[in-house]
Amino acid sequence: MLKVLMVTSEANPFAKTGGLADVLGSLPGALNKQGVDARVIMPKYGTISPSLRERIQHKETIYVKISWMNQFCGIEQTECNGVTYYFIDNEHYFKRDGIYGFDDEAERFAFFCRAVLEAISHLDFIPDILHCNDWQTGMIPVLLEAQYRKRYIYENISTMFTIHNLRYQGEFSIPSFKNLFGLGNEYFTSDKLEFYGNASFLKGGLIYSHILTTVSNSYAEEIQDPFFGEGMDGLLRARRHSLHGIVNGIDYNEYNPQSDPFIAYNYNLEALEDKVKNKLALQEELNMPVNGDIPAIGLISRLVDQKGLDLIARVLDDIIGEDLQLYILGTGEHKYERMFQDAAYRYPGKVSANIRFDNGLAHKIYAASDLFLMPSLFEPCGLGQLISLRYGTLPIVRETGGLKDTVLSYNEDTGEGNGFSFTNYNAHDMLFTIKRALQVYKYKDLWSKLQETAIVGDYSWQYSAKKYIDLYSTLKGS
Repeated sequence: MLKVLMVTSEANPFAKTGGLADVLGSLPGALNKQGVDARVIMPKYGTISPSLRERIQHKETIYVKISWMNQFCGIEQTECNGVTYYFIDNEHYFKRDGIYGFDDEAERFAFFCRAVLEAISHLDFIPDILHCNDWQTGMIPVLLEAQYRKRYIYENISTMFTIHNLRYQGEFSIPSFKNLFGLGNEYFTSDKLEFYGNASFLKGGLIYSHILTTVSNSYAEEIQDPFFGEGMDGLLRARRHSLHGIVNGIDYNEYNPQSDPFIAYNYNLEALEDKVKNKLALQEELNMPVNGDIPAIGLISRLVDQKGLDLIARVLDDIIGEDLQLYILGTGEHKYERMFQDAAYRYPGKVSANIRFDNGLAHKIYAASDLFLMPSLFEPCGLGQLISLRYGTLPIVRETGGLKDTVLSYNEDTGEGNGFSFTNYNAHDMLFTIKRALQVYKYKDLWSKLQETAIVGDYSWQYSAKKYIDLYSTLKGS
């Protein structure tokens, strides 16, 4: 059986700030169902809920060398949804109020990278493949080749590195890298770790891993272009034959309108007419006018420029001027939080601004909305549009990254489509597409057909897990 150890800085339900956690909370289980022994290793954060923490068992204590220090490292383990999760425990680095954003990020994740490699020799599980995810794990392939490869248990381990968002690169000073990792000058040249005068965790993963993946086919192409490449485009072009795009899936147990415990009325393809009951329930809950006929647009997002919020800002009054209701959920930049709060004040009964994280409300908005707005500047994969499709809510997206790969814009001539899209990063193109969707909404039979197309699509991990397994199989023993 193929053995894969997936390394991550976060995984649902233990720790989550974004889509990375959703992937590492659901992909391992999908791999296991297809005959792989996939396990996960991550930091043991202080933010893990007490109910989950009490299930985690201490296995062994080791000490990990980082800089001049020998630091305590607890190796702990639990099982969740049939998947084994290992934890690297060090309260100095990980028992904090948050997950990221501290002054010693380089040291924290340098410790984590080395601790993962040291822990392998103490587990009852020697992986064929280390599957690393995002910059926090990027130095593992480097250290494996530089300092561990000649040791017996490491000599046949292969590496895969997945880019979830190229913008975050783990860039720190070269002296700090030398101090933390004990690497010589030969590792800090432009063809290795050096990156515009500093050094980069992410670049280490891109240079030293056997295979690179990212989370959609279009994003794999886009990041080879300077606009999307974040300074890494030349390297990614050089490694293009080792770079593969595999679109993410969603957890069908968590996102299932037929059994979702958060929504007021469960429904499926055979009872799609019950979807509108969720709109009525949400309108009542959020003190909006109760009207099943008015189109509802949902927006669940980090409120930042990347998500196309600057486009929305330019034409927000024009959007709200249409016959619709707008439901916003999320937090982010203060200017966008205030923008939506102000819109809710100026347009009572048309805008509901919920500036917070609320998982239950997110499910309700997915189920209640008719349209889901996601006009991102760039989107490596995106999960919002996949979830909305699962709930029969038609996405309005910009054609970039995973949005381009998963949303087929409605074609009047053929009748095909599962949503609406626009190409240029332009506020008025977005506004035109919103108006187009609202026009189509008026034709109830057509709208029902598009909803059916959306809801019957396969957005699970089954197909994508098979593609990962195919890549793993090319690495085994390499």
